[in-house]
Amino acid sequence: MTTETTVTWLTQEAYDRLAAELETLSTVGRVEIAKKIESAREEGDLKENSGYHAAKDEQGKMEARIRTLVLLLRNAEVGHAPQSRGVVEPGTVITATIAGDETRFLIGSREIAGDSDLDVFSEQSPLGTAIIGLSVGAKTSYVTPTGKEIAVEIFLVETWTGN
Repeated sequence: MTTETTVTWLTQEAYDRLAAELETLSTVGRVEIAKKIESAREEGDLKENSGYHAAKDEQGKMEARIRTLVLLLRNAEVGHAPQSRGVVEPGTVITATIAGDETRFLIGSREIAGDSDLDVFSEQSPLGTAIIGLSVGAKTSYVTPTGKEIAVEIFLVETWTGN
């Protein structure tokens, strides 16, 4: 069995924000959830103890986020956003017509965008795979997971500025 490592481009700000989140979850978060579980466990019968089950569910979600962050940070390429050369690459903001609608979005990880309301598409997504490496003016299409073919035309490729 082979495992493919995905390198994710992150700004230094995004890397630092995610590292701080990982630190908090791994320390304070784990202690707090352990206390919740212990408190709920003391209430008695675990089969019908909704507080216990809710705490265990919260613990599972937190541990999944910790695993995600560890992998993401371990395989992150940290640096400045690439200067736009008119070519679609991770960390660039794209303006394109997709299925007849003009759309502006970031190519890369949702983690790069932070609190921005900009849509983000992974470079491994069907759209990302179809447009990575294309230049302004290029036309292409991609197939959605449901089998629908979507037309795309690239109008603008900009440097990600953080907003």
